[in-house]
Amino acid sequence: MGKIRCAVVGVGNCFAGLVQGIEYYKRHPNEEVTGVMYEKIGGYTVHDIEFVASFDVAENKVGKTLAKAVYEYPNKVRWTDSVSCCSGTVKESPILDGVGIYVENMIKPIKQTKTVEQLKKEAIEEIKKSGARIILNHLPVGSQKATEFWADIALETGCGMVNAMPVFIASDVKWAQRFTKKNLPIVGDDYKGMIGATIVHRTLAKLCDSRGTKIDKTYQINVGGNTDFINMLERDRLQSKKISKTESVQSQLSKRLPDDQIYVGPSDFIPFLGNTKLMFMRIEGRMWANIPYNMEVRLEVDDKANSSGVSADALRYAQFALDKKVGGPLVGPSAWLMKHPLKQFSDSKAKELAEKFAATGINAED
Repeated sequence: MGKIRCAVVGVGNCFAGLVQGIEYYKRHPNEEVTGVMYEKIGGYTVHDIEFVASFDVAENKVGKTLAKAVYEYPNKVRWTDSVSCCSGTVKESPILDGVGIYVENMIKPIKQTKTVEQLKKEAIEEIKKSGARIILNHLPVGSQKATEFWADIALETGCGMVNAMPVFIASDVKWAQRFTKKNLPIVGDDYKGMIGATIVHRTLAKLCDSRGTKIDKTYQINVGGNTDFINMLERDRLQSKKISKTESVQSQLSKRLPDDQIYVGPSDFIPFLGNTKLMFMRIEGRMWANIPYNMEVRLEVDDKANSSGVSADALRYAQFALDKKVGGPLVGPSAWLMKHPLKQFSDSKAKELAEKFAATGINAED
């Protein structure tokens, strides 16, 4: 198999976790690769992923080699002392709405003198020169205009796209049609962590629902200490994130909960937690004879280890789709890996569809 040549937008913590994890397994070839759902997808392993182009807005990353930029502040991942799956220099991306007010002092965005059109032209040239075939979007929550900018770039450069964050591209009918028309694959939107808050919540909600109980109310709150959580203190940036997380849980219920009886979203930023993410979940309901029950779950994970395996799987699905000349939203992989796909399924059905796609290249809903 050839290499999976990728461009990344947002050289932050999530990306640092992905490439340092690839490096970790390269240095430990006898270890089983844990944290991915499949050793091979379309014949590709995690060792086939390489990043040949990159874009960011931080003044301490733009202009540096990508291999060095992944270690720059405020990135916190330090699993290896160097990475070898990265090449090239980090190029300037337009800021647009990609920097929130709470993270601006941490990121220190570069002072931009070029127009958006100039940066667009340079980005297209860089992607074509690098030979990248997939764009991985790791922009912060709330980056609506910036994500749409990079979706346009993917379409203009003939790249597939993996949309890791909650701006609705793969799950928006108009954007989905544009990727389908260009016969370019997209996996999105908004990762479910491997064992993350949303996948645990929706699985337990599905269990309670399918066992015949009545769920009356439920909540999920999350806290952490990295830039993702400080960015989400800006509540105006959270609309799509809350929709993504809430609908992921609601989709598993036979009857929707009233909006005021379900809360799914981040809660606060606790600096000393670093990349540790804590989730607190509660379900209240009734069973036989309307006798009440409740359950509470506390989940503690490394936020970036939790997302990186999903990246490794999503990129391999996207490359396999390019090989098979399959365009548009990838139905099974998106439903299996993402909180807000174009069409929701139960996790068991989504897994079945993703595996069918990997085996046959058929992008189908049944």
